[in-house]
Amino acid sequence: MLNPRIKLRHLQAFLELAKRRSFVRAAESLAITQPALSKTIRELEDNLGASLFDRTPQGVSLNQAGLTLLRHAGPALRALEEGITAIGDGHGRERRVRVGALSTVESRFLPLAIERLHGRHTDIGVRVVDGPSAYLLSRLRAGELDLVVGRMTEAREIRDLTFEHLYYEPLVVVVRAGHALSSSRTPPLQRLGEFPWVLPPPQTTLRQQVDSFCVRHALVLPGRVLETLSLAVSRRYVLDSDALWVAPREAVSEDVAAGRLAVLEVGLERQGGSVGLCINASLRPSLALEAFCEMLREVAAAYR
Repeated sequence: MLNPRIKLRHLQAFLELAKRRSFVRAAESLAITQPALSKTIRELEDNLGASLFDRTPQGVSLNQAGLTLLRHAGPALRALEEGITAIGDGHGRERRVRVGALSTVESRFLPLAIERLHGRHTDIGVRVVDGPSAYLLSRLRAGELDLVVGRMTEAREIRDLTFEHLYYEPLVVVVRAGHALSSSRTPPLQRLGEFPWVLPPPQTTLRQQVDSFCVRHALVLPGRVLETLSLAVSRRYVLDSDALWVAPREAVSEDVAAGRLAVLEVGLERQGGSVGLCINASLRPSLALEAFCEMLREVAAAYR
């Protein structure tokens, strides 16, 4: 039986602090004062008889007890939210799918799946949240997202989540048309360090592949790098400069076909990484989520 002294507000405060890792930011998000948040967390820890966070000058982080509670509290509140939503659905409210999108699927694959979903289910809304895999998978584990789509098999954060492979997507290196390296599809690797680079940020699964490539070929990247997951920023910067862009193939396919960008055959990846969908199997999937997953599978069939 649930401890009657543990209230919904305790668990909501816990989840928000676990996500924000800062009492100040969590209090702002919950629209309460920082002392009120501290009191709520202290009450929860007293009721549980265990500390949930490690406090440091840089903020807070979950300890082992906190991680254990997170695995159960997030799905529990998500189940409660689903129950309330289900009642609302019965009264004509819109159904909604919350999708975490990685950059590997933002350009074509995910929009196609959403278009197909809306063509068949006019009552289902889609909310898309982008970001690095670690961030999105943590929100999925906490029940704040229904699924994450993209290339993520290398992510440590998958752990107890369920991943379904859809297709393979390689990273490629591209430059603008007319670039000094575009005259040769296979330029000497030592020349790659002469130009700026556009790279995925550190600690992302895509950056791990780039770092591995550089180690294999003893390639030292220049200090002039732009680190971003923004496809729009990356594209504009590369079209207007001499930078080399490490990008998912689908993100640049239209510009390559139109002759605006050129692919350099440097052997970054052959088959590529596994793109798929990741769900939290501890949560019962809604009908809207099942319908969207089916659309993803249908669109992926054309990518194989």
